[in-house]
Amino acid sequence: MKKKIQIFDDLMEGFTEAIKYRKGDKKARVLVSRFAVAVDPLRPADIRKIRMKLHVSQPLFAQYIGVSLGAVRSWEQGIRKPNRAALRLLTIAKENPSILLQRSAATYRR
Repeated sequence: MKKKIQIFDDLMEGFTEAIKYRKGDKKARVLVSRFAVAVDPLRPADIRKIRMKLHVSQPLFAQYIGVSLGAVRSWEQGIRKPNRAALRLLTIAKENPSILLQRSAATYRR
């Protein structure tokens, strides 16, 4: 029974600190993480530009992105839109297309 009371007390303390933070108390003991979740949509022409900057075919681009060839074709034709994960990767690649060509360190650990 003592453990349940301790958990309740811990939760209440956390809520109290969150309320202090919400009210603007700079001394509140909370850890706040913020990250951008909204990603601007890309036009079909934008996606094609990313691929063209890399000088790669649609099949190779699909491999770099980790999607099917059909997905890349449909994005570039405007038939479908990339899901959020693919859109995030494409947005990063728009700023630095060559990032898609880099191999991860895990690839070399075999």
